[in-house]
Amino acid sequence: MELPDKSVLNKDETHYDYIDSYQSDFFDKNNNISPTEIGKAFFSSGPKWVAKLFALRNKIVRIFGLKTSGSVTNRQKQLDSFKCEPGEQLGLFKVFSKTNNEVVLGEDDKHLNFRVSLLLDKLPNETDKKTLTITTTVVFNNWFGRLYFLPVRPFHKLIVPAMLKGFIKELEK
Repeated sequence: MELPDKSVLNKDETHYDYIDSYQSDFFDKNNNISPTEIGKAFFSSGPKWVAKLFALRNKIVRIFGLKTSGSVTNRQKQLDSFKCEPGEQLGLFKVFSKTNNEVVLGEDDKHLNFRVSLLLDKLPNETDKKTLTITTTVVFNNWFGRLYFLPVRPFHKLIVPAMLKGFIKELEK
């Protein structure tokens, strides 16, 4: 998919060096799933192998002075108090924006800036079915950002669909 028209990431004039979007429908039986729940699910519903890859990434990039997610001790406690409000940070991800139907997470670092949009949308003529679109945008700040992203890109194309599948399972519980 392309960058969704409804996304706040599509509202500014930023030129992105990389964009991908993945979308899936899910049932919101009680019609009560909000961007805050989606934001929390982002941190709690990923496959274990993704967490292991991210831990490996943190060990490697620390050598180059890049930002890491820091210690993951008390992750559940952090998640329980996480309100998914702009300015809040959980691990490597800062909340940049939150609307009635979208949360934008990400980070700015010396090599690249990235954003992850979690966009909820109701399906036409459906009362209990919604769409979740996960969009990632990247802006390279220098040649090191481009070099860094070369090995990340193929993993990213595996990780995001797996995370989306985990989201849907978590949300439909």
